[in-house]
Amino acid sequence: MSGLENVSVVGVQNIDRVVEAVEQTLDGNVVKMLNKRGLPRLDLPKVRKNKLIEIIPLSTGCLGSCIYCKTKHARGKLGSYDPDAILERVKHVIYEGVNEIWLSSEDAGAYGRDIGTNIVNLLWSIIEVIPEEGVMLRIGITNPPYIMDYLEKIAIILKHPKVFSYLHVPLQSSCNVVLNSMNREYTVEEFDHIANYLLKEVPGMIFATDIICGFPTETEEYFQETMQSMDRYKFPVLNISQFYPRPGTPAAKMKRIATQTVKERSRKLTILSEGFNPYARLIGKILKVLFSAE
Repeated sequence: MSGLENVSVVGVQNIDRVVEAVEQTLDGNVVKMLNKRGLPRLDLPKVRKNKLIEIIPLSTGCLGSCIYCKTKHARGKLGSYDPDAILERVKHVIYEGVNEIWLSSEDAGAYGRDIGTNIVNLLWSIIEVIPEEGVMLRIGITNPPYIMDYLEKIAIILKHPKVFSYLHVPLQSSCNVVLNSMNREYTVEEFDHIANYLLKEVPGMIFATDIICGFPTETEEYFQETMQSMDRYKFPVLNISQFYPRPGTPAAKMKRIATQTVKERSRKLTILSEGFNPYARLIGKILKVLFSAE
């Protein structure tokens, strides 16, 4: 790595060796811990930003091949944690007094495909060890291709009293031409099926999504299709990103849309989303809330 010859470097697959790297460097050695090896341990000491919320990773890497993303380059292919290790971490943090457990992953729906299990089996195992009151589980992000196989079972889980009725499913674009050029491996129709099913079957469903505006193949017509999808679903949680050509990705070689056009599209998406009022349905209702005793 040019410019880093005399610098110790720790890759994301070796994050649990940071102390070792620091000690070696203080002793005058230069270490390069970049090779992929076993998954980082789940029982490492942690200082939580919010002491009531524990974030537990389900896996590293992913199965996708999106041409604008460097996740697979940085983290490799899917590597799922053993279910028993995840359950032990869940039990430990419950003992420590957390109120919320968030499951994180590049793609929760793909969990277990490399170790002979699946996300549904894991979720039911976690639900079984969560106490009846005082702790809630939140499922994180899942891409459409891998949640399709479990959609009905996931809907049942999202209705469970120990689970937040929340799921993050990236749309990115509401045009099949753009999705195909991104190599997203699903269609707008498949995304709509997931969204419509969960919004119908899960009371109070919070459906989060991501949008990338200004991808090189996005015409004004295609952008308007995304605007229409946003207006139809009125996503209560929405992440809007302007396309950025990450060096080393296939998308970086594509001809870019004018920066001003991309910024204008992002502004239009933001203005549209600011007009949504997704929580108006909660006015006048009595809801269960979690709050600390401290």
